[in-house]
Amino acid sequence: MKSNPKDYRPNVGMMIINQKKEIFVGKRIDHPSNFWQMPQGGIDAQEIPSIAALREMDEEVGIKKNKVDLLTESKDWYYYSIPSDLAKTLWKGKYKGQRQKWFLYKFKGTEKDINIHTEHPEFSDYKWVTKDFLVPNIVPFKKKIYEKLLLEFKDYL
Repeated sequence: MKSNPKDYRPNVGMMIINQKKEIFVGKRIDHPSNFWQMPQGGIDAQEIPSIAALREMDEEVGIKKNKVDLLTESKDWYYYSIPSDLAKTLWKGKYKGQRQKWFLYKFKGTEKDINIHTEHPEFSDYKWVTKDFLVPNIVPFKKKIYEKLLLEFKDYL
């Protein structure tokens, strides 16, 4: 995609799989519909994406870095645009969407190592799902990214 990176907020995404190769998804607190997504979050200025992913994983779902093993990361950055009405209010209108580097982790903890009731909660619920669950249950503007991720990470799923 020939997008100007400056128009897209730098972001990381985390696909976390368990021993059964099920994928962690959370139900967003701020969305009235029944959409589920994998954890994701912004990259701070000068932050290395792999460090941002571990920080965001801890902040969003309470999973500490010693409870996961990094399996791989996406070769490229993925871009998605958000609906224009959202773009006007989100991030003070500075971005059209997000550009994301994705990381695939194997979770080696237990359910006790997951905490979605964080200081700034993003999810009201979570569950482990099969790869077939992902695309039909994500907000429409992220479907293409999830399809591409499933292809890129297919050897691990």
